[in-house]
Amino acid sequence: MFADGEDGAAGRRGRFPMVGRHRELGQLLAAVRQAPAVVLVEGEAGIGKSRLVREASFVLHAERWRVLSGGCHPLREPFPFGPVVDALRKADLAHAPVFPPTAGALAPLLPDLADRLPPPPPQPADVSAQRFQLLQAVRSFLAALGPTVLVAEDLHWVDEATRDLLLLLARDLPPQLALVLTYRAEDLPTGGTVLGAAYRRPPGTGGTLVRLGPLPQADVRELAAAALGEHATPALAAALYRRCEGLPLVAEEDLITLAEQGGAHGYTGSAQGLAEADAPPGLREAVTERLGRLSPAAFALARAAAGLAGAPGEELLRDLAELDADQGAEAVTELLAASVLREADHGAYVFRHVLAQQVVYRSIPAPARLRLHRRTVDSLRGRTPAPLVQIAHHTLASGDRAGWLLRAQEAADRAIAVRDNGTAAALLHQLLGRPELQGEGRSRAALALAGVAATSLEFRTDARLLRRLLADPRLPQEVRGEIRLGLGLGMLNETADPAGFDEVERAVGELVERRPERAVRAMVALALKEAEGPQYTGAWLDRAEAAVRDGGNEALRAAVRASRLTLMTCQADPSVWESVARLPRDTRDREVLRQTGRALQNVADTAAYLGHDGRAAALATEAGQIAARVGSPISVFLSGGTLLRLDALAGRWDGLEERLDALVEAYPTAVAPLTERAVLTGMLAAARGQHARALQLLGEAAGIGGNQLVVGTELRIATGLSSLHLARGDALRAWVVAEQAVETARRAAAWPRAAEFARGLVGRDAPAAAADLALAHGLLRREAEPVAAARHFAEAADGWRGIGRPYDTARALERCADALLRTSPGQAAAPFAEALTLFTDLGATADATRCGKVLGDLGLVRRGPGRRGYGGTLSPREHQVAGMLAAGATNQAIADDLHLSPRTVENHVAKVLRKLGTGRKDVATVYPQPSDRG
Repeated sequence: MFADGEDGAAGRRGRFPMVGRHRELGQLLAAVRQAPAVVLVEGEAGIGKSRLVREASFVLHAERWRVLSGGCHPLREPFPFGPVVDALRKADLAHAPVFPPTAGALAPLLPDLADRLPPPPPQPADVSAQRFQLLQAVRSFLAALGPTVLVAEDLHWVDEATRDLLLLLARDLPPQLALVLTYRAEDLPTGGTVLGAAYRRPPGTGGTLVRLGPLPQADVRELAAAALGEHATPALAAALYRRCEGLPLVAEEDLITLAEQGGAHGYTGSAQGLAEADAPPGLREAVTERLGRLSPAAFALARAAAGLAGAPGEELLRDLAELDADQGAEAVTELLAASVLREADHGAYVFRHVLAQQVVYRSIPAPARLRLHRRTVDSLRGRTPAPLVQIAHHTLASGDRAGWLLRAQEAADRAIAVRDNGTAAALLHQLLGRPELQGEGRSRAALALAGVAATSLEFRTDARLLRRLLADPRLPQEVRGEIRLGLGLGMLNETADPAGFDEVERAVGELVERRPERAVRAMVALALKEAEGPQYTGAWLDRAEAAVRDGGNEALRAAVRASRLTLMTCQADPSVWESVARLPRDTRDREVLRQTGRALQNVADTAAYLGHDGRAAALATEAGQIAARVGSPISVFLSGGTLLRLDALAGRWDGLEERLDALVEAYPTAVAPLTERAVLTGMLAAARGQHARALQLLGEAAGIGGNQLVVGTELRIATGLSSLHLARGDALRAWVVAEQAVETARRAAAWPRAAEFARGLVGRDAPAAAADLALAHGLLRREAEPVAAARHFAEAADGWRGIGRPYDTARALERCADALLRTSPGQAAAPFAEALTLFTDLGATADATRCGKVLGDLGLVRRGPGRRGYGGTLSPREHQVAGMLAAGATNQAIADDLHLSPRTVENHVAKVLRKLGTGRKDVATVYPQPSDRG
């Protein structure tokens, strides 16, 4: 369906034909027709983005596509998903499709369509699950509609929740859905992208980027000819082009004026008149002239609309223009006919172009503008809930600076309360930029921003302002300490900058006397400066424990306890697991629960280094769930990073690079995901024999996270680099890298995660380090005592096998077999064959090729490197998927159980159904059960 709600082809297509955009229109249509697709339409204000999308909609409507449109607005209230909900509620369900049960979650958001939707399912308790439920609902709703285009316009004004929803949807589109997004690149946040991350289309998803630039002179001439006919002389067209500089908005406004004036006075001197006009390019006089032809009621309503953001309804416009119902309706009709306004939605109206709105607004005399904004404030206050962001904007525009300070603070408080930190940060930046904000109000705003910044994913922008605030001598010392603590924590959490520890340490001195509890927070952070060694970290933690021992602040004690458990895990203390089990999970204290989540995540991350992979996965999953419940995005992505590292260690390499890309795209400003992606993709490249690429990636990892806060990452990078240098025959470089890593481990007493010295493992619970130590003994004895070396390598393989790391197991088996070749060649075949099987199943082609060659030299049959083909039979992975389908599992359940992306599962399911020659509902009847297969 076509969603604009306009009737009549001529009326729908506007007063002018579309010129000069045929290539872009074809580009957009071609991409949409190859759905699933994501189409980005980029261009400045007035360049014709909306017109291009409307033209495409007419074509697609004729091809029986549904087109659902929604838009973003500059003064958004904290109402997540509004643009998407606006688009979905326009769906014509006269011939309602059958919606799956998941679509029922949309019923509360689409009350007008609720009777056509399934009953809403129970809402999950945690935020992450709620977001997933909504995504599945939107996806299933759109999938049920058939060929559909979802248009989201003006994404430079998008709220974070809607942006995240669109990003997740774009990563997993239904087969017959095309997503069309329009935006102004110049109005995106600094360094930002339209979806908040560097979006990469997943395999099987098409799309394109349509960039609209100014029209060339020939197209402007064609536009003039279409509007003015024979009166569009070459001189007039040239003057028009010089004035509009190829911007369609300006050209059209000038042509409307020329047509109106020419009809009354003729076209003589039109070209000269355009050349001599001193108005802002193409708009001021054109719009002002048109306003002068309006009735008083329409004129008043146009001025009322000019002062508003978004798409106001007729009732609000009528109130502001002080018109009754009949006068208001007539005025709106007149403005639509005069092409001043257009209908954005049923009963909501906007200017045809944003620049025209600016011209009208600036034409209002200052006293009248002030009165208009005061009336707007009065009207908006009567709404429930009150749109505080808009009220604050109009309060300032009315000249009431003192009132604006209060209203903006109220709006920021509400945004913080609903966890919309992006809106809160923007308002706080505005507040702190006003010199009249002084005293307690300034301190309050500064502290609020510091609190937001500490867990913000847009930290770099906040950090600049926080540093300026620290230089403000008007702030009390304890307030400066709070700001410095927020800055330091943000540097550590968001950018992994060790200099954040310096700020935190300075904050201790500024807070300890008047805000001792906040000083304890700083001490807790300093206790995690692992690179300084256990004496340094232990001293800070002892000091923090002493400060909270006799106090009643449970949240502070929880923070100290989380850091103590982190350090215990770093030292592989066997008693840590009992302490972790006792952490409070059911507390109603949100801050205590947040600290529990922090403890679980820190323990999980370190447990993965120690070789407790199963425990690490369970704890990281639980940490992510708690982080979603308490609204801690930093912990959410850290949990995701740990789980992806465990996927890599466990050999779950299918789709791993795509999952890493998704993590980086979700948190584009964070250092940790970038480092993790570089390390893990470097490891995969090395396993595939792509040594140059592996060196590049690990070098990038060292550059991104060269000053990592946790030494484990530095040790992993060093291990990968030294191994690659050795494989390339560069022993000297390998030695230099390894020597630096040993010094790091020695300084931090990190032997449970490095295993260079056996004495560092005494009394420690570190299975991975024990396996590494056995491997190290084998390497040391390989030349002089190959039999003993083989035993050590076999011990290492058993250790890795018990942990669940197939790649490390295979590497140890290969070394065991190589040692046996020197004394007992016949015994080498079995470990070589097992290593080959593991390497091949993993897709470690370089390692498989190497093992296969040795097996061939020994005269044994081998299968070649790479994943074997299975023809019309099911592969091992497809057998797994088929069994789960037969048991009634959904795609999402399969993805969760097998740790695969939804897109990968869809591909596996399609192959299973094709090979079995059946539909999903009949898999159980044709797929043999385990007992039948023997």
